[in-house]
This record gives sequence, C-alpha cells and structure tokens, in this order.
Amino acid sequence: MIYNFLFPTKYNDTRGSSLLLVLRILFGLLLMHHGLQKVMNFQELSHSFPDPIGLGVDVSLSLAIFAELVCSIGFIVGFLYRLALIPMIFTMCVVVFVVFGHQPFSAKELPFIYLSVFIILYITGPGKYSIDHFIGDKLTKRTK
Repeated sequence: MIYNFLFPTKYNDTRGSSLLLVLRILFGLLLMHHGLQKVMNFQELSHSFPDPIGLGVDVSLSLAIFAELVCSIGFIVGFLYRLALIPMIFTMCVVVFVVFGHQPFSAKELPFIYLSVFIILYITGPGKYSIDHFIGDKLTKRTK
C-alpha cells in the first residue's frame, strides 16, 4: 500500500506522462530559482524575511530554501515526489494565507498559482518518466 503511494507504477499514457514531466521541470525550475535567490542573499534576507509561524527568521528562511530548492530537485526528477511536494505545498499555503493573507489577490496571485499546480500534481502523481516509477517497477517485479 505505501509502496503504491510513494512509487506509483500505473501510468500507461505516454502523452499524459510527458505532460507531467514538462510541468515538473517547468514549475520545479521556477520554484528552484526562488530558492537559489534566497540562498545567494541569505545574509540580507535573514534581517527582513518574514517569520509567519514564529520559528525565527533564520529557521523560516531555511525552511523556505529547503522547500524551494531541495524539494524542487526531488520534484523535477520524480524522486520521493509526493513527499517532496508536501513542504512545497505547505510553503505556498503559508505565503498565500499567512504572509499575504490580508493583501489583495493580485499580491498573492503567483504563490496561489504555484499552490494550485502543486496540489494538482500531488494528486496526479509524477507520471512514468520519474525515478519513483522506476523504483515502483523494480519493487513490483521483486514482490511477484
């Protein structure tokens, strides 16, 4: 049961899996760019980065970097895909509903788009062009 969740193998549609791969690469690289900017400007951001859930500025910034940079890599290659998406979705929820919570929709439109896409991709899974699919195939063959 847990193997099927983490390493789904039921992808027969090449076109659908190709689209999922393109979306993973596109949105993963876009979010990764935000993470790289945060890493490169860590010192400056550590003085002004929001601390929306009270963990401290450095911890909040580090968690955002983890979600945007490290998890984006797993998301792009499709490795522990759904686990990688959880911090990404959580980060976008915090941005949309806490950081920009009282701002007009135009201020939170981009993080809302990320959040929507990440939730949809969490539900659909990574597709057959992913490391998780490869692992799932190996686990399925080994258990038969």
